[in-house]
Amino acid sequence: MAPFSILMATKTTKKPAATKPSSAKASAGKEKKVTTSKSKPEKKTAKGTADKPVKTKGAAKKAEAEAPVPSEEKQEVISQYQVKEGDTGSPEVQVALLTKRVEKLVLHLKGNPADNHSRRGLLGIVSKRRRLLNYLEKKDVKRYKGIAQKLGLGK
Repeated sequence: MAPFSILMATKTTKKPAATKPSSAKASAGKEKKVTTSKSKPEKKTAKGTADKPVKTKGAAKKAEAEAPVPSEEKQEVISQYQVKEGDTGSPEVQVALLTKRVEKLVLHLKGNPADNHSRRGLLGIVSKRRRLLNYLEKKDVKRYKGIAQKLGLGK
């Protein structure tokens, strides 16, 4: 029975199969070594978890309150295309801001034609603008035509 237990122990520890021991005492000694190494499981910890500071809810609220003020150029676009006072998230404002970003990137790409990372970013911005315009067209055709005409956009 001793040789069978050695084979089982070597399978579970993924060690190469040992040759048959000449006496039962040698097999008992090997068996104890395998079981003692198995009995102490190692604790697994994520890398760097002890070094990271824990954020509290109060810190998140402070970060929210200190939102950066938009640039003057961005504020001009917002004030020009806003639907009502204090509006910064309407589709019209978003499309206008994206159009300004597209114009800037197009100028950049004319001077740097090999900048494929910026080209990919431009495609993402154009796609987002197109999705917003599609939404606005479904929701209110009059508003869609107004913003498309103001910005010089067309399908």
